Amino acid sequence: MKIFSKQNIYDADKQTIKTQKITSEVLMERAATQVFEWLKKNLPENTPVINILCGVGNNGGDGLAIARMLLNENYKVEVYIVNFSEKRSDDFLHNLDKLKQKDVWPNFINKDSDFPDFKANQIIIDAIFGIGLNRPPEKWLRKFIQKINQSKAYVVAIDIPSGLYLDAVPKEKDSILIANTTVSFQLPKLIFFLPETANYCGNLQIIPIGLDEKFIAETPTEAILITPREVANLYRPRQKYAHKGTFGHCLVVGGSYGKMGSVCLSTKAALRAGAGKVTALIPKCGYEILQSSVPEAMTISSESDKFLAPTKLDIEPNVICFGIGADTKKETVALLKNLLQTQKSKFVIDADGLNILAENKELLELLPKDSILTPHPGELKRLIGEWEDDFDKLEKAKAFAEKYAIILVIKGANTISITNKKMYVNTSGNPGMATAGSGDVLTGIIGGLLAQNYAPDIATVFGVYLHGRAGDEAAKTNSFEAMIAGDIIANLGKSFQSLFENNQ
Repeated sequence: MKIFSKQNIYDADKQTIKTQKITSEVLMERAATQVFEWLKKNLPENTPVINILCGVGNNGGDGLAIARMLLNENYKVEVYIVNFSEKRSDDFLHNLDKLKQKDVWPNFINKDSDFPDFKANQIIIDAIFGIGLNRPPEKWLRKFIQKINQSKAYVVAIDIPSGLYLDAVPKEKDSILIANTTVSFQLPKLIFFLPETANYCGNLQIIPIGLDEKFIAETPTEAILITPREVANLYRPRQKYAHKGTFGHCLVVGGSYGKMGSVCLSTKAALRAGAGKVTALIPKCGYEILQSSVPEAMTISSESDKFLAPTKLDIEPNVICFGIGADTKKETVALLKNLLQTQKSKFVIDADGLNILAENKELLELLPKDSILTPHPGELKRLIGEWEDDFDKLEKAKAFAEKYAIILVIKGANTISITNKKMYVNTSGNPGMATAGSGDVLTGIIGGLLAQNYAPDIATVFGVYLHGRAGDEAAKTNSFEAMIAGDIIANLGKSFQSLFENNQ
């Protein structure tokens, strides 16, 4: 599913009005009707008064139209005009006239003394600001937003919570309305999935409003939302007469004294993801641990007892996963350099492998094209430097990925994979996956897919989704709190099976 920018959205509205030969007022009525229908399905019985807060632009026009529709169905409605500007949009004025024709006269909020008192059991529909906001609201309006947030009333934001920008992170966090639910139009917005802004949006609902489908299909976008529908098309079914050699050989390189569990997790995950063969290159101290933990895997012992050191390889793996639990000793740095210089394999680099790259920037130049780096926020910061906000982080990450021709996986609640100047935003996963070893499992999954000759960008996006979906399956039986990384591996089978369900 495409994620449209602010300009994309404006252009989609204009094209829809043009091709469907309608007015902007008709399009607004259509959008309001969809929100109204959603509200009817989701409002509790015996709903108390519904407070609708309308700005004076098009978002406010949506709110006024919704108010009219609710009144027609005999809901108790209080309408407030948040009078932050002398300018009014034409569609706002049209809908205000329609409301007045029903002898409904909104309350005007112009200053502090006009603030209504909202109670915790009331419902507020937020239609103050839309996607066009690009500066902080006035001081009195910031106070009003803070008052709403403190009321603990249930807030439904229309299209976007008021106070958020579509293309930047507001510096004044106390000027953002916190929604319990955001009902947004047609296509998702990037801010719904970024750490600094997503929490303001609450439960997200995307509703269709009939925007021009041809325009949506033909408009290139920088960001794509990865849902089950997109992922089902990435899967390649196995042929009956395939054998283990068909599905490739993955080499997992990692481990050090006291950190062998991470390599066991990555190795097992690569096997569960479908690699035909998996070998683990580990220090000698981990030999018995890995052989007993993952009997399906082969092992190669490094020249060192407690950490990785340069080791002669007599194999030619399709993919090398490097860095899990590896430490950053000079011998391990030398091993990574040697592998990058001598092996023709695809690379997935995680954990201490990323720390080695951050400390030895010259090694970045040795990375093969489309190598996959999977940093968590701390590791990412060591690679690309500090950032001002989430948008600045993404710009720096895109520049880094382009400079070194690599794929960058920014791990988080909505992991974002960056490749070829595009961002792929993942939708699977849950808070239970915030546990030690979860990232090691992801490395193994991506490596297992690469071994099967999935293209690097496909293996990345597919692997991230499968990882999250397996975590969702694990949470059903283990809960968020009790989940451990091994549970993600144990549920990879269900994650694959879900792809067939989505194809039915």
